[in-house]
Amino acid sequence: MKNESNGYNRSTLEHTLGKDTHESAVTVTMRRAGASVAMALFGMAAMALAWPKAGSEHRCQSGPADLVFLIDGSRSVRPHEFESVRKFMIDILDTLDIGLNGTRVGVVQYSSQVRNEFSLNSYDSMSGMVDAIRRVVPLAQGTMTGLAIRYVMDNAFSPPQGDRPRVPNVVVIVTDGRPQDRVAEVAAEARQKGIEIFAVGVARADTASLRAMASPPFKDHVFLVETFDLIQQFGLQFQDKLCAIDFCAEGKHDCEQICVSSPGAFTCDCEQGFTLEQDNKTCNMLDFCSFANGTCEHECVSVLNGFRCRCKDGYRLMDDGAACQAIDLCDEAKDDCAQICVSSPGAFTCDCEPGFTLNADNRTCAQLDMCDLPDHGCEHRCVTTPGSYYCLCPDGQLLQEDGKSCGTCKSAIMDLVLLIDGSKSVRPHNFELVKKFVNKVVDTLDVSEHGTRVGLVQYSSRVKTEFTLDRFHSADDIKAAVNKMPYMEKGTMTGVALQHMMESSFSETEGARAPARNIPRIGLVFTDGRSQDDISDFAKKAKQAGIIMYAVGVGKALEEELREIASEPLEKHFFYASNFSAISTIALNLNVCSEESQGEIEVKDPCACENLVEFQQATVSNLERVTHSHILSMRAIHAACPCHPTTTTISCNRAVKRIPLDIYRVEQGVLFTQCLAESLLAFAQ
Repeated sequence: MKNESNGYNRSTLEHTLGKDTHESAVTVTMRRAGASVAMALFGMAAMALAWPKAGSEHRCQSGPADLVFLIDGSRSVRPHEFESVRKFMIDILDTLDIGLNGTRVGVVQYSSQVRNEFSLNSYDSMSGMVDAIRRVVPLAQGTMTGLAIRYVMDNAFSPPQGDRPRVPNVVVIVTDGRPQDRVAEVAAEARQKGIEIFAVGVARADTASLRAMASPPFKDHVFLVETFDLIQQFGLQFQDKLCAIDFCAEGKHDCEQICVSSPGAFTCDCEQGFTLEQDNKTCNMLDFCSFANGTCEHECVSVLNGFRCRCKDGYRLMDDGAACQAIDLCDEAKDDCAQICVSSPGAFTCDCEPGFTLNADNRTCAQLDMCDLPDHGCEHRCVTTPGSYYCLCPDGQLLQEDGKSCGTCKSAIMDLVLLIDGSKSVRPHNFELVKKFVNKVVDTLDVSEHGTRVGLVQYSSRVKTEFTLDRFHSADDIKAAVNKMPYMEKGTMTGVALQHMMESSFSETEGARAPARNIPRIGLVFTDGRSQDDISDFAKKAKQAGIIMYAVGVGKALEEELREIASEPLEKHFFYASNFSAISTIALNLNVCSEESQGEIEVKDPCACENLVEFQQATVSNLERVTHSHILSMRAIHAACPCHPTTTTISCNRAVKRIPLDIYRVEQGVLFTQCLAESLLAFAQ
C-alpha cells in the first residue's frame, strides 16, 4: 500500500538506504540519528514495510475482532517520532481484514488527557481509517496511561462506539516513558473484563509498567522496541495472535449452535434459552416448565427463554396468562337455540321448555299438545297452553283442588267479604276488569239469605263499604251492585282496610252470622301494589280470629305482603298475576267454596219452588252424565203438579212412587211432578 503523502514507502526507503540488507540499512540510519527514539519508531515502521505486502490473497483470515490503538501523545514524543507511530499503525492495519463485519479499529490518543480520535464503528474501510490516522495531532502534554486505560475500558469498548458482543477486545498500548499515574489496578480490571492488552514500549519505556499493563503471558504481550529484530518479532507475534487459524470461520467444527474461536482451537456454546449437553457440542432447550411450580392451571408449554400456559379445548386463557375459563357460548349469545341453550366448555346443545319437543334440526322446538296426552286427567275439558294445559268445567261447576275434577259448591254456606283495591295505580279500565273478576267469583257461590252472604269493601286512602253481608240475597243483585260501583282512586291503605274488615264487616250489625253457628268467615283481599301502611298487625289478628284469608295480587303487588295476608297453606290461598288481563284465570282457580261449613247446615224447604228447580237442574245434569248420548223419553205429566220459578208454593200431598226417578227427563226445564216429592224431601234432608 502506498502512502506518498508522508514519504515513507518501500521505494523511498530503498532509495535512501541503498540495496543493502534491511539490518544494514537500519544500522546506517541509526548512526545518522544517534540511536534516537525517533529512529526506533521509524525502525518499527520500516520493519512493517519489510514484511511482504499483504495482497487480498494474503490478508489475515482471522475471525472478527475489535482492536483499539492506545497511543502515547505526550510531549516527549517528537513530531517526527509521532509520524512513525502513524506509519506503524497504518502498516499493521494493512494486514487485517477491515470491515464492520470483520475487524473493527479505533484509535485513542492520551497525554495528560484522553482524546478519542475515532471509534470502532466510525469507518468500515481501510481508506477511511488511513485518512483519519494521518490527521491525528499530538496532544504534547504529560503521560496519564492509567487514565487512558480507564477511558478505553469504559468508553471505547462500549456498544455506542461499536463494541460487539462475543467479539474479542484487543488493545495495543504504545508508550515511550513511565506512566505518571497508577496503571496496575485499572489494567487488571480491564483484563478481568476480557480485554486482551498488548504493551509496546519504545526506548525509555519502563518494563515494570509494561508488565503491569499487559495480559499474560508476558512473552506474547510485552515488547520493548530497541532494534528492528524486536520490531519484527513483535510484528510477527502480533500478526500471529490476530491471524491464528479460525476453526469457527472455516467451518472446521461440529458445534450445533455457537462456535467460540480461540487461537488454534474452539469451544461450543448455546444460544440464550438453551444449555450445552455433556458432549459439549449439542444444545437442548431449557425446560422452563419444570420451574413453573404449577403456575399453569391446565398445560405448560416450554418455549425459547421461558414458558407459556395453554388451556384445554373449550377453555380460554385469562389475562393473568395462567388461569383458564370455560368458554360459555350460551352466555355469550353465540348459539342459535330457539328456547334453551345448555352450555359445555366451548360447545352447546339445545333443549326445549316443558311442553315442547326438539325438532330434527336440534335447534328449534315444536309445541306438544298436552291435551292429546292420555294422562292429562281433565274431567270435562282440556285446554292447551304453551308448554302446559289447564282444565275447564261446565257452567255452574268449579274446578276442584286437584285442578282436574269438577264439582259444585251450591251447598256451601259462608260469610265472604271482598276487600278491593281502588287506588289510582289500578286505572279505570283495569278497575272494570276487577269488577268482572268479582262477578266470576260470585257466580260460583250459592248466594242467599240462608246460604252464602257476600259483602264488599273498596279501599284506597280511605275505606268504603260498598254493601254489607246482609244487603243482597241473590247473585244477580250483587253483580248489579258491583257493576255500578264507582272507582275511588288515590292511595293504598291495605292495613286500614283489614282493620275495617275485622271490626265492622264481620260484625253482626253488618250481617255476619254469630260465631256460635260456626259458619266460615272468608276474607279475600285484591290489590295491585305496596301498601302505604302496615298490614302485619291486622293480617295476623284476622287469621287469629279464625277468618280464612285469601290474597290476590297483580302487577306491582308485593309477594311478601300477599304471603303475610294469606292463610296456610299458601298454595291454596295466595294467587298472583303479572297483569290485569290474567286475573280471569285466577277466578277460575280460586275455589272459596271448599271452605264449607263445619257447624250447622241449613235445611232447605223441599216445597220451595227454587229448590225444586235446583234439584231438577242437578238431576238433569246427572242424567246427562250417566246416559251420555242416550236421550231418555219422559212420561209427560204436565197437568199433575205444575211448577215454575214464579210459583211460590206447591202441593205435596200426592205421592206417586210407581215411576222410577232415573227415567224422567224434564223437557221444559220449568215443570216437575209431585210424584218426585218424596225423593225431593229425602234429597233436601
